[in-house]
Amino acid sequence: MSTAAAYDAIAVRYAEFVRDGLARLPLDRSVVTAFAELVRAAGAGPVADLGCGPGYVSAYLRDMGLDVFGVDLSPALVEIARETYPGLRFDVGSMDALNVADGELGGVVSWYSLIHTPPELIPSYLAEFRRVLAPGGHVLLGFFESEGAPVTAFDHKVATAYRWPIDGLADLAGEAGFAEVGRMLREPGEGERYRRGHLLMRAK
Repeated sequence: MSTAAAYDAIAVRYAEFVRDGLARLPLDRSVVTAFAELVRAAGAGPVADLGCGPGYVSAYLRDMGLDVFGVDLSPALVEIARETYPGLRFDVGSMDALNVADGELGGVVSWYSLIHTPPELIPSYLAEFRRVLAPGGHVLLGFFESEGAPVTAFDHKVATAYRWPIDGLADLAGEAGFAEVGRMLREPGEGERYRRGHLLMRAK
């Protein structure tokens, strides 16, 4: 089963599970807030929430004053996002082939949406993020961190996913044309299995 089909199959349950994702995670919320403030200060263009799922991060960024739209592979999740946040735009699409002009965006968020991407394909996704960002635009990556281990596959409840060493992912982003602005590691909270990694980068 493809990742999109796997999320389609549990879309309603997944949307309910993540609905308050930022509200109950102050450290994660602080990173998204910092990203929003940097993008807003630069005034470089709209923001794409890639792998937006049911749209809660898009809505948070809108409330922070950004012009934002969401993209996701799962038609069922996109439909839920449209119903939940009717004032926002959500499209079905792939993060590695965006219908966006070169340099059109001021920001890109990939909030735990690269986790299902096979490691060998990550550079092509990061290259696409760089293509659509204006120079000086920002990208925020949220992911499961491997805690000193190399890239490690694990049995995610929806589809196979990967934990990344934060230095390794930062190096790949650097090769794609990004400079690191900051990073945040968070230890697993109640009910969580793995450390969480967050990278904030700027397009060179």
